[in-house]
Amino acid sequence: MISRPAPARRVRWLRILFRLIGGFVLLSLFLVLIYRFVPPPVTLTMLFDPNGISKDWTSLDKIDPDMARAAIAAEDSRFCSHHGFDAVAIAQALRHNASGGRIRGGSTISQQTAKNVFLFQGGGFLRKGFEAWFTLLIEAIWGKRRIMEVYLNVAETGIGTYGVQAGAIRYFHHGAGQLTRAEAARIAAVLPLPKKRAAIAPSGFTRRYGNSVAARIGVVQRDGLDSCVQ
Repeated sequence: MISRPAPARRVRWLRILFRLIGGFVLLSLFLVLIYRFVPPPVTLTMLFDPNGISKDWTSLDKIDPDMARAAIAAEDSRFCSHHGFDAVAIAQALRHNASGGRIRGGSTISQQTAKNVFLFQGGGFLRKGFEAWFTLLIEAIWGKRRIMEVYLNVAETGIGTYGVQAGAIRYFHHGAGQLTRAEAARIAAVLPLPKKRAAIAPSGFTRRYGNSVAARIGVVQRDGLDSCVQ
């Protein structure tokens, strides 16, 4: 029996690897291009949610501007000035985590959108690598306004609830276009832990955090930190 020479086997596996990488790059580019214009129909997080899916895609024009400001105030104050990754926030998170206590992340709204739309929760460094790739793509192809629009429509805002429109109806019984500043701040305060926090009659940390976000919304508007989405 004649065995294939080791160099030939390596070349064969390299060709397969390059084809897989090329296929992934083409598929990811295709999806990002499609979602630049078409709302993502469903995400992996939604599909694996045992509580079902409640969502209602709403264009950014029909969402109260204070909701985007609240997201920026709560999640990513440099959203309009970075290119997908906030080096300052990452450095601060590393210093905080090294000191112990509650783990803090440094993810931007762009990174969270990439994860929510194209990937899955958890996954460690491998998922982070894919997240970085998709973050670069959506920053280059979608732009900030589309990123914010998608984020506000796919982010989990409650148990089995996705997007600020569904969240506004769930909590306040009206659409996202009629949100008050306090209501927008409460939804933003829920975003990091939507299964454990509620925007109705919040207490403890959620209430304090919501009040803090509401106060910062005015700062975001005054300093033009939301200029890229207006």
